Amino acid sequence: MIPFLIYVAIFVIAFFVVKAIAQRTAIADYGSLKTVTFGDESAVTPNRAASVISILTIFLLWGMFTGSALLPKFLHAPGPFMGTGTFEYTASNGDQTDTATVTVVVHPIDEETDAPEVAPGDGFAKDDSIAIGVWRSGLLRVDRNDELGRDEGVAVTEINGTPVEPGGSVDVGFGTVTISDKGTPNIIPAKGWQMEPIWLPAPEAVVQRIGEIASAGFRGSTLWEHLGYSLFRVVVGFFFGALVGIPLGYAMGLSNWFRGWFDPIVEFMRPVPPLALIPLVIIWAGIGETGKIILLFLAALWIMAIAARSGVSGVKISKVHAAYSLGASKAQIMRHVIVPNSLPEIFTGARVAMGVCWGTVVAAELVAAEQGAGMMIMVASKFQNTDIVIMGIILIGVIGFGIDMLMRWAERLLVPWKGKG
Repeated sequence: MIPFLIYVAIFVIAFFVVKAIAQRTAIADYGSLKTVTFGDESAVTPNRAASVISILTIFLLWGMFTGSALLPKFLHAPGPFMGTGTFEYTASNGDQTDTATVTVVVHPIDEETDAPEVAPGDGFAKDDSIAIGVWRSGLLRVDRNDELGRDEGVAVTEINGTPVEPGGSVDVGFGTVTISDKGTPNIIPAKGWQMEPIWLPAPEAVVQRIGEIASAGFRGSTLWEHLGYSLFRVVVGFFFGALVGIPLGYAMGLSNWFRGWFDPIVEFMRPVPPLALIPLVIIWAGIGETGKIILLFLAALWIMAIAARSGVSGVKISKVHAAYSLGASKAQIMRHVIVPNSLPEIFTGARVAMGVCWGTVVAAELVAAEQGAGMMIMVASKFQNTDIVIMGIILIGVIGFGIDMLMRWAERLLVPWKGKG
């Protein structure tokens, strides 16, 4: 909740700051004079400053709540307690009452630390000590060295002078002490707001892991081989999906018979998630490369068919009539009218299909694969290597974004008439 509120605050502050700067440096041109943006795609373009600030904010929050060494310490969120703390407990059996002190040493979880030696003190309740790893808790059987214990009816009745019963908790400054149902103090040092590395490692830990796997590899293959296998599967599956889907979409858009025959099949398969087909594909084609490519083929096929069908159906009839009036044949109309005017829809479908294929191949590799980005994430999760998991997620996102940017570039290059009537 706290990171979300900080993110919202940075968003609001950045919006007004960038807006104020833009107004001071505004250039009066045609685009700046537009007052209506609804329905005008050219009137709304990404604000690059907002994009940069957004990315920096995400990394800032990531560093703040992981105690990253890349940030100055005053930007760090409150971390867990680490050091030495003490509290007193009062033990009583109704007839006798005594107080003893417990020394708690909270140490880094990757360092083995023994409980410090303390003098037992006077009375039947003896002073005690315990070592607890940061972000952890520890049960301390305080009567293990007392002269009187549970067998004599002795129970902990107070913590730092505060009466407490089984199930109750007392704040002791460096954390809380909760009395279990059996009367044993459970010491919970303050965890702060920072995330434990096993849940979310710092950015520099992920960068270091990328360097290690890029140089040494992971499970017998280099990082680039893993990513290359995933990309190869996506490209091949998408290629065959487009090779079949685009002609099928054209046929459905131009022929009543094809539309009636294939429309139920396409509309039935379109909402079925590709991941739901994984068990069936494994049964049919096994867990090898063929099965994964078939799955990606099916993921792209229906999207490309619908995109091509929509592109053909969206061609303005006035253009067709104009071509006929100029003496064009059906083949010429197909080549010079139908195909060029349907390409924008096809490229939009291709971008969607590539995104779906990229997400599907990662999920398919989670099930069964020897190489691939999904395989890295699956294996790393079994051994709680969160830095590798996050590394895989980041690389998957970056590659997916790169694929989309490449598709946009190809669309601008090959379909320059999009949006120009």
